[in-house]
Amino acid sequence: MKVKDKTVLEVENAIIMAAGLSSRFAPISYEYPKSLVKVKGQILIERQILQLKEVGINDITVVVGYKKELFQYLVDKFQVKLVENSDYNTRNNHSTLYAVREKLGNTFICSADNYFTQNVFEPYVKRAYYSSVYEEGATGEWCIKTDGNGLITDLKIGGGNSWVMLGHVFFSSEFSKKFVEILEDVYDNPETANLLWESIYLNHIKELNLYIRQYSKETIFEFDTLDELRTFDQQYITSTGSMILKDICEQSNCKERDITRITPIKKDGETVGFFCFIREEKYTYIYKTKELATYK
Repeated sequence: MKVKDKTVLEVENAIIMAAGLSSRFAPISYEYPKSLVKVKGQILIERQILQLKEVGINDITVVVGYKKELFQYLVDKFQVKLVENSDYNTRNNHSTLYAVREKLGNTFICSADNYFTQNVFEPYVKRAYYSSVYEEGATGEWCIKTDGNGLITDLKIGGGNSWVMLGHVFFSSEFSKKFVEILEDVYDNPETANLLWESIYLNHIKELNLYIRQYSKETIFEFDTLDELRTFDQQYITSTGSMILKDICEQSNCKERDITRITPIKKDGETVGFFCFIREEKYTYIYKTKELATYK
């Protein structure tokens, strides 16, 4: 049934971005995509698909890239569509939206690794928005500046005591049309390759009206590292299911809970291993050789 109130937009579909490497989520992301991690008994991307379907959004496209074959089961289980982003390893996340640009209208744009403690989706939306939570103290996230009506007027990476971008986004058909025109225009520029789609939006912020949508910090979660996930789901303190961490435990005669502060090691743009602390001593672990060594 169509909505008579023309000031309200009917959501047409959802795009779930699941193509990226998520290298900061080492070592689990080396073994399988972060969005397929089970959090509090539910796989991240499955939880999000179910929340979308719960409010009647059944046209769902998952954009895949890294370990794409692991997402194939979602087609039969949830009747979603899969689209491949073949540029996921050479370009930033704007390439995911480029791959589905013809599908953008009144569309939810979702990150596959977000966890919503309550269902944030709805079948009707008033205007284009980016969800946001308030960060007290210093933060490295995108800090938002708005006018009196909630229109986003500027963004800055890093700051403090600020509303920050986190979670899902809603593109109105008007926003989508303009954004796709801009994206197609700049896509082949060499400087575009490393840009987030949010950076492209920021470069054209006066042409693209996006409003802030504020949520409680207890509603939207994103786990950039294993340590962050462990804070939210304590089962990961003692058992992650990672064969790499199991190998480290055997090599160093430690427990998984002893392995903390994992950060990726990159060489020529490729993630080759990670740093970690075992108890209070720093180590390196190289994927190819499975070599664990004290960091000097």
